[in-house]
Amino acid sequence: MTHPFLDLAPLTADRFAAIEDRVARLLSTEQDVVITQGEALLPLEGAIRATAGPGTTALNVITGPYGQTFGDWLRDCGARVIDLAVPFHTAVTAEQIRQALAEHPETDFVSLVHAEAATGNTNPVAEIGEVVRAHGALFYLDAVASVGAEPVLPDAWGVDLCVIGAQKAMGGPAGVSAVSVSARAWARMAANPRAPRRSYLSLLDWKERWIDGGRKALLHAPAQLEMLALEACVERIEAAGLDTVMARHASAAAATRAGALALGGGLEPYVHDARDAAPVATTLRAPADTVATELVGRALSADPAVPLAAGGGALAKEMIRVNHYGADATPGAVRSSLAALGGALAESGLQVDVEGALRAAEKAWQ
Repeated sequence: MTHPFLDLAPLTADRFAAIEDRVARLLSTEQDVVITQGEALLPLEGAIRATAGPGTTALNVITGPYGQTFGDWLRDCGARVIDLAVPFHTAVTAEQIRQALAEHPETDFVSLVHAEAATGNTNPVAEIGEVVRAHGALFYLDAVASVGAEPVLPDAWGVDLCVIGAQKAMGGPAGVSAVSVSARAWARMAANPRAPRRSYLSLLDWKERWIDGGRKALLHAPAQLEMLALEACVERIEAAGLDTVMARHASAAAATRAGALALGGGLEPYVHDARDAAPVATTLRAPADTVATELVGRALSADPAVPLAAGGGALAKEMIRVNHYGADATPGAVRSSLAALGGALAESGLQVDVEGALRAAEKAWQ
């Protein structure tokens, strides 16, 4: 008996390299791209530990929970960290970055999350990249949630370490991720005596044993099924066209926001300004005197397939997240989410207009 998931020929180094090349084209980058064999936390942590140390002064931008995590990793590496935190319902501006760098001219590392799916905001990386490049700091970017939903252009934006994952807007697997690495980021790692070596966290191992060796021999057995799934999801994006995929996510966000505003019941967008709202997911503030987790629970009991979740941690009481990414970046997913939320709000005794919400969403879909 054979099984299509089990009885596969081994993934060759050539096939692995070809998948890396397709990911590089997706990012329009000439930098080295390494596909790491694990969820995106692997390269996110590995890149920080490879480039930061006791001599590092880092400006760490916090627009959500991942920015907080990066600050913890940087401190653990011995770096001096200046946190630039902005309210989670907004985005950081290039001017705020410029001012922070002027106040701390010794800064040589800037860490930023592009889109925070957990809080629903997105940051203007192109403008921020100009400021960071002018300052000369190494620029580290978490683009895990944004890739596939909005432009991610490491070369054009001057990003030295750009980490992506396939499990959100790309509609792919969670078990593999990738990072594009600039020449000066490689040099920074090579000069860092604390950079992980002979470690699963080590990017330098991939550089020296994979890239410098002509990509002829893999470091270890690859995550074969995840690599094939990554290849398939990139093929699907290529077939549809990246611009088309991004437009679908933008439409889903616009439709969800318009529908939520029309729904009533006290529901409102968590991110105040639409220009700061991420296309990958829309966050909503639960009405006063309600609990987000309870509303989401009621909505899911009515329709378990809707892409709804409550906020994490301290946001669990007040935030509802509509995860309209990947396969759920569709008019149908938006409609069903609004209808389920409307039903949950009505059960709580709030007056809602589900039909009006659906009409507003349809009108907003481009």
